[in-house]
Amino acid sequence: MAIDDGITLKKLEVFLSFIHFGNMARVAEATGQSAVSVHRSLHSLEEAVRCQLFKREGRSLVSLKTAHTFADYARKVLHDCEEGVRKTREAAGFNSRRLKIGSLYSLTVSVIPQLLVGLKLRKPDLDIDLLLGSNQELLQTLEEGRVDAIVVASYRATKADELTSLSLFDDELFFAAPIGSPYSKAGPIDLQQVRTEKFVTLGKGFATETDFAQAFKKAGFTPRISMRVDDIFSLINLVSGGIGYSLLPGRIRPFSPRIQLIPLEDRYASRQVITVLMPKNRERDPNLLALAAECRMFARRDDRKGKGRGRSG
Repeated sequence: MAIDDGITLKKLEVFLSFIHFGNMARVAEATGQSAVSVHRSLHSLEEAVRCQLFKREGRSLVSLKTAHTFADYARKVLHDCEEGVRKTREAAGFNSRRLKIGSLYSLTVSVIPQLLVGLKLRKPDLDIDLLLGSNQELLQTLEEGRVDAIVVASYRATKADELTSLSLFDDELFFAAPIGSPYSKAGPIDLQQVRTEKFVTLGKGFATETDFAQAFKKAGFTPRISMRVDDIFSLINLVSGGIGYSLLPGRIRPFSPRIQLIPLEDRYASRQVITVLMPKNRERDPNLLALAAECRMFARRDDRKGKGRGRSG
């Protein structure tokens, strides 16, 4: 037999509340409805079940044995529905006890630790997995649903309507040289001055590699690449070891005291926007809401620091 359209989950909630309290006014208070709405809901549910559930005793409504029988099954229905919703959300990563975040290697010194510490203060029971990779790799993992959010640089949206974007801070590119190099006191670097030098850079897919290539395109020549690597730590070590120069973002300063970041001339300037991306269809996930709130706090703190230091990078 098909279930009558008059039987709804909301009416079952009102019905169970009445079984519990036995008082129309208290049910109205508990459910946030008027007493009239509660009475109407109970009456229509009784009609949909097609047997008497209540009787009148003076001005009071009294539950019959049939109502208590129905209540046993109504509780199971609501419990199973709630459990089904919870399990489905967990399968989709919604409000899971584990959050998977993707990040660029270059953000692991200060940015990611600050975000994660703040997030753990908001959600102490939340376990966090951190996946490191290039811009291209991280975008792919987000699209495939293998991570819940990513922190990338200079993201140019191809699916902006599907993603929520939160900017953390702006960064810029510098000429990276070992301490004591011939360029240590050169001031803003004209890339034409270094066209005979050897360079090291990141592999394809990294935002910094893309900006590296664009800067030399503006300079009108192709640099001599002695080596390409797939992580920022190796690249910094190669620069500090004198294997080659590079172009690196200001955020890598804390990584090594053995390299120097020298400003480029304005015509080669490249600005990166460090951005957190998450699926728009999950933006009300409590875990992602907590991450978004922490991102906004980070951005406000960085903005205040930026005003204090004149955005020197």
